[in-house]
Amino acid sequence: MIEQTLTPVTHDLGAFKVRRVLPARERTMVGPFIFVDEFGPAQMAAGEGMDVRPHPHINLATVTYLFDGAIQHKDSLGNDQRIEPGAINLMTAGKGIVHSERSPADTRRQGPSFYGMQTWLALPDGKEEVDPAFEHVPSGSLPLVEGEGVSARVLMGTMWGATAATTCHSPTIYADLLLDAGTSLAIDAEADERAIMVTAGEAEVDGQRLEHFTLYVLAPGHRATLKASSPSRAMLLGGEAFATRRHVYWNFVSSSKDRLQQAKEDWIKRRFPLVPGDEQEFIPFPEVVRTVSYP
Repeated sequence: MIEQTLTPVTHDLGAFKVRRVLPARERTMVGPFIFVDEFGPAQMAAGEGMDVRPHPHINLATVTYLFDGAIQHKDSLGNDQRIEPGAINLMTAGKGIVHSERSPADTRRQGPSFYGMQTWLALPDGKEEVDPAFEHVPSGSLPLVEGEGVSARVLMGTMWGATAATTCHSPTIYADLLLDAGTSLAIDAEADERAIMVTAGEAEVDGQRLEHFTLYVLAPGHRATLKASSPSRAMLLGGEAFATRRHVYWNFVSSSKDRLQQAKEDWIKRRFPLVPGDEQEFIPFPEVVRTVSYP
């Protein structure tokens, strides 16, 4: 049973599109997930590349997962990590971190492709101001649960009896689901909050057809069934509901609006650390902040 439907806001960046479903006016979070972007698919020309210049985060963890392509992550802790499909990059901002995300040099020569998901997880009470950290979890540490015509790669948490190696700061579920035409998969109901997004193919939940890139929030406690009428891919996400509210303001998340303002001032006055090997550029604080929670 579908409890709520969240339609994405599409940002056309020229070479590729980004579709954002969280935060939305109707809902800010699903479990710890407070920001959900799907980007691509995209194929850029030879010599071009994606360049997300250094920018800051606080009180959240970013999760990057690719279906296609490669991204080079660099951060102010000195981490320099390439991510490719099947692996996870988890960056815990805590009290503050700066990172950049760019197309690797070898992919620029031939023209990079990329397609995937970037999500933010709000950090729970008592952990918002932890020390920043980064971990790369290779595909071999992310279990693949397989059935007849169905596979589920568990990216975070425990589902279908398998547990991912990815750190969870609060109870979290995240999975990449692949279904052949005519197959179905039961969605575990243990998590407080769950949502599903179809990124390819034709699929339905309990008989309701799912539009691409729309986020469908499932009713709590309901054991839903995902069924595919063509080869399909879907992302399942959620976890424990937060008891205290979180606010989003640009690249910052916090339970305190005063903390958000402090982070803004710190970035404008260049108090955040630099990213080794990527010190020359940065994203300035915008005149109009478009990524916000409501009200």
